[in-house]
Amino acid sequence: MKFYQKIISLPAFPRGCHLITSFIYKEIPEISHIKIGMFSVFIRHTSASLTINENADPDVPHDLETLLCSWAKDDFLYRHTEEGPDDMSAHGKASLMGAQLSIPVKNGQLLLGTWQGIYLCEHRLHAGCRQLVLTLWGEEHPDK
Repeated sequence: MKFYQKIISLPAFPRGCHLITSFIYKEIPEISHIKIGMFSVFIRHTSASLTINENADPDVPHDLETLLCSWAKDDFLYRHTEEGPDDMSAHGKASLMGAQLSIPVKNGQLLLGTWQGIYLCEHRLHAGCRQLVLTLWGEEHPDK
């Protein structure tokens, strides 16, 4: 069994859902060494989240953001308002979506479905860089 782990920084993204699957593959090329295993990605923030969803139709990220904004509105009467009007709604959206994903790995590939991709969901209007913890473990190919 082999383990790999690294903390990476993503650039600042505007509010919305952003496909990051290819970015993750670039950051942890060790996936190609794994015959069978698991991959975990964890976001170290309370106002952004991760999800797996359709990666083919460009309307999906827009519609996901519209749905999230209908669930947790910026103008709701929150008590936690010291960090701006979008902060508590961002915390709520992050709690609904989640901070961690686990994806099986086989023969050097994430076993995502045909139309699935990994998204960073940025819930703040003007957020900074976000950090992800990438953890990969599994049995390596004999020739690696």
